Amino acid sequence: MATLVIRPGEERDLEEIVRILNHYIATSHVTFDTVPFDSEARRAWFEQFDTAGRYRLLIAEDGPAIVGYAASTALRPKAAYLPSVETSIYLDPDHTGRGIGIRLYRTLLDALGREDVHRAYAGIALPNPGSVALHEALGFQQVGTFDEAGRKFDRYWSIGWWERRFA
Repeated sequence: MATLVIRPGEERDLEEIVRILNHYIATSHVTFDTVPFDSEARRAWFEQFDTAGRYRLLIAEDGPAIVGYAASTALRPKAAYLPSVETSIYLDPDHTGRGIGIRLYRTLLDALGREDVHRAYAGIALPNPGSVALHEALGFQQVGTFDEAGRKFDRYWSIGWWERRFA
C-alpha cells in the first residue's frame, strides 16, 4: 500500500467504479441496487461530482489499479438540505482490511470539512460490522434505524443511519 494515491475521480475511472459497485450488487446486501450497471447507466451519477465543493468523488489507486472510491452526494433534493451530504465508500473486495478505506474516507471527510457542509450522513445496510466500525472510527454516530427498509435476496434488511457533525 506504499503506492496508494487518493485523487479526484475522472471520467476514465467510471468503468472501474462500476466494476467495484457491481460486485456488491451481485453478492451482498450492502447496496440496495439489485441490477448491475453498465458505465453509460452510471454516467448521470458520475456527472454530479466536481473537484471542489460538497459533492466529491475520490478514487484510491494502488499502483495502476483502482481499489476503491468514496463519494459525497446530496442528502435530499430540497434546498434546505444543501449543507447536508450523504457519503458512501466501496472498496475492491480484494483490497479490504488493509487500511485503504479509512485513508480514503478520511480524505473525503477532511475535504468536506473545508466546505459549507454541516452534517454528513451514511446509510449502512445491517448487519455490516466493518462499515459500522469504519464510520464510528471517523466520528460518525448512529442516529436511527429504518427497520427492514429494503428487500434483496428474498430477505428484508434494515438500514442504520449514522451522522457526522462538522459544525
